[in-house]
Amino acid sequence: MQRRSFLATPAVLLATKAFAQQPAKTLRVVMHSDLKIIDPIWTTAYIVRNHGYMIYDTLFAPDDKLEPRPQMVESWTTSDDGLVWTFKLRNGLKWNDGPPVTSADVTPSIKRWMDKDAVGGLLAKAMQEMTAPDERTFRIALKEPFSPILKALSKPASVPLFVMPKRVAETPISQQISDTTGCGPFIFKRDEWKPGEKVVYVRNPDYVPRAEPPSGLAGGKVVKLERVEWVSIPDSQTAINALLSGEIDMLEQPSHDLLPVIEKDRNIEIVTPDTLGNTYILRFNWKQPPTNDLRIRRAAELAFRQEDFLKATIGDPRYYKVCKAMFGCGTPLENSAGMDGILEANFEASKKLLKEAGYDGTPITLLQSTDLAVLTNLAPVAKGLLERGGFKVDMQSMDWQTLVGRRAKKDPPSKGGWNIAMTAASAVLLADPIVNHYTETTGDRAQFGWPLDEEIEKLRMGFLHTNDPATQRRIAEEVQKRIMDLGVTVPLGQYVQPMARRKGITGNLPSPVTVFWNVEKA
Repeated sequence: MQRRSFLATPAVLLATKAFAQQPAKTLRVVMHSDLKIIDPIWTTAYIVRNHGYMIYDTLFAPDDKLEPRPQMVESWTTSDDGLVWTFKLRNGLKWNDGPPVTSADVTPSIKRWMDKDAVGGLLAKAMQEMTAPDERTFRIALKEPFSPILKALSKPASVPLFVMPKRVAETPISQQISDTTGCGPFIFKRDEWKPGEKVVYVRNPDYVPRAEPPSGLAGGKVVKLERVEWVSIPDSQTAINALLSGEIDMLEQPSHDLLPVIEKDRNIEIVTPDTLGNTYILRFNWKQPPTNDLRIRRAAELAFRQEDFLKATIGDPRYYKVCKAMFGCGTPLENSAGMDGILEANFEASKKLLKEAGYDGTPITLLQSTDLAVLTNLAPVAKGLLERGGFKVDMQSMDWQTLVGRRAKKDPPSKGGWNIAMTAASAVLLADPIVNHYTETTGDRAQFGWPLDEEIEKLRMGFLHTNDPATQRRIAEEVQKRIMDLGVTVPLGQYVQPMARRKGITGNLPSPVTVFWNVEKA
């Protein structure tokens, strides 16, 4: 039997106590989007995920090398055959309304997460049962080995496994939660939440951080601020002005075309917490015509061209690169399988395929986000390319949170549905066919667009059950080729997103998620 545990040293405990005694400070930040949805399991939107990291905690978390480390878990054991995993929660875990966190909260939290997440769904298939022998112990018994179990429990997106109180975690995944009781480093001030204006979090005085130094999303979540305010300023230039004047302290995602303005101010510094960057993602709706037709989806792939999207959204080539790779460029599984002849703006080939498909001119309902600088120009570019390729396009504009709600609808476009929606995803979270939830093709439980293909799922399971790098690479290439052949997901290029902050703000951790523990304001 194998046993793992992480113990604190006296020196680290002393440092943790000292950090906790920092004087009260307020940090004002403009995030990439306004917060209108508060259930980080129900949606994959990153702003809601970031909200989740403020008020909840996770069982495990990836460090700066993306290796899973314990967070709420103190220790765990694994049976010799790898089928029984027993976890023990650490002391000091407490809900912000008083009661202690117990294993009775953990098990329904895992169940709700498995009902939504792609990797969680694979774990559910491998699971025989999940039990809670006592208040601090929970056990997962498997029908077959599931080697990435710790990576699954620690994954930072798109739906991390946030632990919630039992009464909240038992909410069906089809229904959004309204109770925001958490056990994380911050407390959500719901009475001060004004959508479209500000979101407020205060330090959780009862949160006991781990003793290890912070690393990525793992280690000690030591809060050095008393209050964090997410201020809503949708206009990019206005947000820049607020940063320059000191009205706000940090701008999570400044518009790339305005970075030269910031760079000239000696009171501002530019940092890039996520150096691998993000990938633009386009999804087709497989349920509604005309994009429920494979030939229509392929015609669209022929009409698109990555550089057009990148020039219009990022502009500065220092921050973007053409990347025809479903699993990201700069990652071990980067490959170009299935990319021949597509994403090259071949309008004649697109028109020819549309004619063969009997396309009758039904408009493509294309969703545009208007309040995120890195997304706003995606839809107009897609519209122009599609129209040159022979399509008729109905571009419908809305703020990002409205778009997130709408893309969850499976209704016809005439009743509030859609055909094409686009987003951006951290390249770290797309790195293989298991963690990349845009490769899941399980129909109704897959990501928005709801693609269905048994062959891709068989390939993903094959990837899951091998540790041979050559076999994994071959499977990744086969998965990518079939994804492109079927029009499941279209990668539209890769970019990095700098953060701008006033000098005196320090401690932002290298991570694919913007978090606020360890951050100080001088």
